[in-house]
Amino acid sequence: MSGPAPSPASTPAHRPRGGALLLAAVLLTACAMRAPLTGVGPVLGEVAAGTGLGSTASGVLTSLPLLAFAAASAAVPRAAGRLGVRPALLLALLVLVAGAGVRWLPGPVPLFAGTALLGVAIAVANVLLPGVVRAGFRARAAVAASAYLVLMQLAGGLAAGSAVPLAERLPGGWRTALVVWALPALAAALLWVPLARSRTGAAAGPRARAPWRSPLAWAVTVHMGAQSLVFYSLLAWLPTLLRERSGLGATEAGWQLTLLQASGVLASLLVPALVGGSGSDARRSRRATVGAALLEVAGVVLLLGATGAAAGVLVPVAVVLVGAGGGAALVLALAATSERAADAAGAVALSGMAQSVGYLLAAAGPVLVGAAHAASGSWVPPLLLVGALALVQLAAGRRAGAGGVVRAG
Repeated sequence: MSGPAPSPASTPAHRPRGGALLLAAVLLTACAMRAPLTGVGPVLGEVAAGTGLGSTASGVLTSLPLLAFAAASAAVPRAAGRLGVRPALLLALLVLVAGAGVRWLPGPVPLFAGTALLGVAIAVANVLLPGVVRAGFRARAAVAASAYLVLMQLAGGLAAGSAVPLAERLPGGWRTALVVWALPALAAALLWVPLARSRTGAAAGPRARAPWRSPLAWAVTVHMGAQSLVFYSLLAWLPTLLRERSGLGATEAGWQLTLLQASGVLASLLVPALVGGSGSDARRSRRATVGAALLEVAGVVLLLGATGAAAGVLVPVAVVLVGAGGGAALVLALAATSERAADAAGAVALSGMAQSVGYLLAAAGPVLVGAAHAASGSWVPPLLLVGALALVQLAAGRRAGAGGVVRAG
């Protein structure tokens, strides 16, 4: 899924001489926000073989971070209000490193426990990092935010592509290949130590209640959940699907996951220019939202035909289409939580609703795909399921992108 949610209002105090240190800390943090999760899919078969997990249990493993996202996101503003935003980020990075270390230990229990810790830590960074960027860089906040979002996706793609080669070459196999991505978090934590001495960025400002009774808010929420569900289902199972159905080798299948995310990065950079810088053109936004979902559907259709001799041609095209659609959908889903809100406090409330419910919905994706594969013994029903979810994304996104304002509470 998936992207960061807006954070509570922040104190804008910042020393210019600390700008380089803050930027380095933000970018290193971004490297740790997706890579620990994207590296699992390419080695999921080895993980299952080494721990005795079946298809359904493997799906639960890949869904666990999303459940942690949903559970932890609501508590982050209150915790940051007590600790301060930067100290909370430092603590989250230390928890991320600890979670990666626990996941390295043998057995399924440490694997699940470490993954849950990773999910909680990344949820904290998802919620708080945008506020730190806005407070620390002011007029250049948009540039800094784009930089860390792109770097987050690039690091995630690199983790996916390198997982199998690292597992084959490093002692400890897949466990060591996964724990490697705790290093950026550790480096970032060292940089946040001096930055966290100031309580700059503690949560403050008015709050609005979540708009649970608003149909428009639910359209935004379902769109967020559906696009995350499609992305995380493919993130978990695409390498395995390509190995078993399309005949790709393990390394090549892992690099296809990198191609998926690289396509998403490119689309996420192009979408703002296509719909307009202000995002105020509802007609363009609506068309882009529908187009993103149709790209995903087209990619799934090509994956259905990507067998035998046709796989060499169809797989890369399908992966690019699905990745581009997913990257565009992520940007549009995040934009909708801001554009459909009446004010800043309403944007926080709508984003909290969309993120918590959306991640909860997304967590079902890898489990359902794994269960459908286990029940049918084929990858056709799981692909049809992903395609149907993309159509749900299309319907919800069409409504969410049509304009209007959500009244908080």
